[in-house]
Amino acid sequence: MFRYSPQAAARAGFQAVEAAWLYDSDPGELRKVTEQTGLEVALINTPPGDLKSGDLGLGAVPGREQDFRQGLALAINFAKTLDCKRIHVMAGRVPAGLQRSATSMEMEATFVQNLRYAADVLAKEGILGLIEPINTRVTDPQYFLDSPHQAAEILQKVDRPNIKLQMDVYHWQIMDGNLTQNIQKYFPLIGHVQVAQVPDRHEPDSPGEVNFPYLFNLLEKLGYQGYVGCEYKPMGSTEAGLDWVRKYWGGKK
Repeated sequence: MFRYSPQAAARAGFQAVEAAWLYDSDPGELRKVTEQTGLEVALINTPPGDLKSGDLGLGAVPGREQDFRQGLALAINFAKTLDCKRIHVMAGRVPAGLQRSATSMEMEATFVQNLRYAADVLAKEGILGLIEPINTRVTDPQYFLDSPHQAAEILQKVDRPNIKLQMDVYHWQIMDGNLTQNIQKYFPLIGHVQVAQVPDRHEPDSPGEVNFPYLFNLLEKLGYQGYVGCEYKPMGSTEAGLDWVRKYWGGKK
């Protein structure tokens, strides 16, 4: 449950937390927890829809526009209560029984329309909207938004300054690699960063493909000022796996 996570995060020395699934909790109670711990809620997701029916976000799903707007309103209510300034607007999956190639144009048009609506609503609240490519090779074969290139094209069509790109290094590396050039190319679009090592999605200093000291230095040189979210599965306990933070940033989380 999210209400226990901030307490553990505060004990581990974190300054902020992300909250993916928090809609089974009372936002007022969650606000009390964050006030007690002194943590900022850096990011929340829009509601996934009906997980039991295969939903994982509704932003790009044709015919679910009203459900999307209701979910966005709920996310904004939680964000305002928690003083959270970033909402990940989840694209969703290609509907069961349909081929990606057959429905991609309709899903993109739906996503662009929904993101423009979201941008206008979020702008009134001073909240940044984010879209995140999720890899379809390992994590979710049916997810609609799966590469930084696709996301950049959609953001160009949306053309709203308060809708940005959420860069999860794990997903970018699996789908495309070429991290240096992609980060440099899309840096003006990036509004939030998440990290995990490839291929096992463990801590950044665990064995794997990605040279995180180099990437962190690149982001610093490019002027990134936002949070870096720990979107990984610890190899052991969370606390035991935090040596990489001390190694790379002197313990600041």
